[in-house]
Amino acid sequence: MLQIRSKAECKWDLVSLGEVMLRLDPGNERIHTTRSFRAWEGGGEYNVARGLKRCFGLDTAIVTAFADNPVGRLIQDLIYQGGVDQSCVKWVPYDGVGRAVRNGLNFTERGFGLRAALGCSDRGHTAASQLKPGDFDWDQIFGRERARWFHTGGIFAGLSETTPLVAGEAMQAAKRHGVIVSYDLNYRESLWQAIGGKERAQAVNRKLASYVDVLLGNEEDFTAALGFAVEGLDQSLSKLDPENFRRMIERLVAEYPNLAVVATTLRHARSATVNDWG
Repeated sequence: MLQIRSKAECKWDLVSLGEVMLRLDPGNERIHTTRSFRAWEGGGEYNVARGLKRCFGLDTAIVTAFADNPVGRLIQDLIYQGGVDQSCVKWVPYDGVGRAVRNGLNFTERGFGLRAALGCSDRGHTAASQLKPGDFDWDQIFGRERARWFHTGGIFAGLSETTPLVAGEAMQAAKRHGVIVSYDLNYRESLWQAIGGKERAQAVNRKLASYVDVLLGNEEDFTAALGFAVEGLDQSLSKLDPENFRRMIERLVAEYPNLAVVATTLRHARSATVNDWG
C-alpha cells in the first residue's frame, strides 16, 4: 500500500530527475532531407512532470543540468511554457564550442504506414550526463521543501557512469524522507549499445530497483532492461498475452518485495499510426 504524503505539507506533488533535450521535429519531411524543424523540449523523465502540470495542474519540478548557452536558454524558455519549476536546474559554464559540455539534441521524424517513427539522438558529453553525486541537495528538496513523489528512469541512468549514482543517491534520500519513488525502465538499445548493452542495462537497473516503490515498463523493458523473461514473447513482440506478463510480475515482486506497484503497457503496432494498447 502506498502512503502518499498530503499536499498540504509538501511544496511539490512530483520531482523528476532526467535530461531535457531540444527536440527537433521535421513535420512530414525526413530528417536527412528537410529544410526546417519545429522546436520542442522533451525527455522521458521530464515528460512526466510536464504532463502532470499541464494536464492535471499539479506542482512539479525538474532536476537536471544545462550548458549555459543560447540552446540551453531556448530549452529553459520551452520548459517555462510547460509550467514545470526550474529552481533545481544546474547551469554549467559553456566553453564556446562544446568541447567540455553541451546540450542534448533529439531529432524525431514521424512514421508512415509500415515505416515506424525514426529518432536520432545527439546527446554525448551533455551537462546532464556529467552530473555526479553531491551536485544537488536532496535533503533540501525532499526534507525541507518536501515532495510527495519522486520520478526518474532508465534513460537518465544510461547516460553515463555517474548518472545511475545520482539516481541512487536521490532515491535513497527520497526514501529517508517518506517520498514515493517511481522508475520507468524505458529501455533504449541505442543508449546502451556502446557501454555494455543489455548486460550493463540490467546491472544498473537491478541495483536501482531495490529503491523503487512503483516500477513501470513496456513489453520489452522488463526483459531487456531488468532480465525478467516473459513466457511466449516472440522476437517481434507481437504476441502479448497479459497472463504471461502477470506471471513475470509475480516473479519480479518476489525478488523485489519493496515494490508496491508494477505496471506494464502492452502495445502492438499495426502501423505507424494504428496501435493496439493494453
